Amino acid sequence: MTMAQTMNPVLKWPRLLRPFETVGAVTLFTLSALSKVPRRPFRVALMTQILDFVGVGSLGIVLLTGVFTGAVFAIQTAVAFELFNAKSLIGGTVAISLVRELAPSLTALMVAGRVGSAMTTELGTMRVTEQIDALETMAVDPVHYLVTPRVVACTLMVPLLAMCFNAVGLFGAYVAATQVLGIDRGEFFSRIWVWIDGTDIACTLVKGTFFGLIIGAISCYRGFHAAGGSRGVGLATTGTVVTASAAVLIMDYVITSVWLVIFPSRGGLA
Repeated sequence: MTMAQTMNPVLKWPRLLRPFETVGAVTLFTLSALSKVPRRPFRVALMTQILDFVGVGSLGIVLLTGVFTGAVFAIQTAVAFELFNAKSLIGGTVAISLVRELAPSLTALMVAGRVGSAMTTELGTMRVTEQIDALETMAVDPVHYLVTPRVVACTLMVPLLAMCFNAVGLFGAYVAATQVLGIDRGEFFSRIWVWIDGTDIACTLVKGTFFGLIIGAISCYRGFHAAGGSRGVGLATTGTVVTASAAVLIMDYVITSVWLVIFPSRGGLA
């Protein structure tokens, strides 16, 4: 790089704008995929297969993560609340933490690691072996056939998996609190019924829906545009997990901020 290039700030703008360019490309790619949802043929068998892969296939790791997350969080919360003799707050605190934050976020991270990487690898392999080009040659829209079902499946299944995370997470917290710490059952549930309402459940579903859309969009985009042979597929897969995880955490902050503006009374505990 010459001295003139180093001193000229205009030449650095393309690199600075590259993340925004990528976000725009992923957004347009996602909108294109979603616009093809009502288009025939619907391919019900293919959609069912992908729903099974995303939802049922991820259920085991989500349940395992959920039950131990709830148990560990209950134990750690009890350690803090015992200092103030506030054991009755443990159940409600764990429940509201799971429903608002932990369930949708950790579910999305698990799905990004398992499903996102798999979909990127599959589509990337099809791209570098020219199978996607072959579909276009046969007059089959590859976005409609390959991308749309995967994006829709992730969008639908992640919020449902997050609700399963809520259930097993609360169960794990209940077992840890009552069987390990010796907290009374009624004391554990006393605050849950007061603090948790439909708004919190809706928060889980809204976050899960957006997180699923993000995972499906990023994984399909990177796989669909993979290049460079097997090495390129590997790089695309790694990039999917990193980018999707970061995007989930950023979107979590955005949704939480907007949610507290819309429902300001839910910022505190009743």
